[in-house]
Amino acid sequence: MKRGDVLLIGLIVVIALAFLIPRWFFEDLSEKNHNNNPLVANIKVDGKLVRSVELTEEEQIIEIETEDGLNILKVHDYGIEMIEADCPDQLCLTFGFVKRNGGTIVCLPHKMIVEIEGDSGEGDDVDAIVK
Repeated sequence: MKRGDVLLIGLIVVIALAFLIPRWFFEDLSEKNHNNNPLVANIKVDGKLVRSVELTEEEQIIEIETEDGLNILKVHDYGIEMIEADCPDQLCLTFGFVKRNGGTIVCLPHKMIVEIEGDSGEGDDVDAIVK
C-alpha cells in the first residue's frame, strides 16, 4: 500500500465516524426526551378510538379483536409494531417498528389505524426539502 492509499482509507474512516457519532448522540437524547414527554399510540378501528397506549420501554402485548379480524401489537423500547394479523394481505406487518410522533401503522382489511401522538414539536423533523 502506498501513502495515498492509507490517506484515502483514513479519510473514509473519518467521514464514516462523522456520520455515526452524532447519530449515537442524538439517539441517547431522544431516549431522555421520551422519559420526560412520553408518546401515546392511539388505536382506531373504523375511525373510532378503541384504545390509547403509552409507549414505554417495557414490553406490552396488545390484542385488538374486531368483527373483521385480530391484530396483535407489541409495545417496547418507546415504540410500537404490528407482530401478527389474520388479514389476507399481511401488509400491516411491513410497517415495522414505529416510534416517532406522527408515525402510523395501517391495516385496511380490518379498518384499523395506529397513530403515534406526542407533544407538538417532538419528532416533527423535516424529512426532505422540496424546491
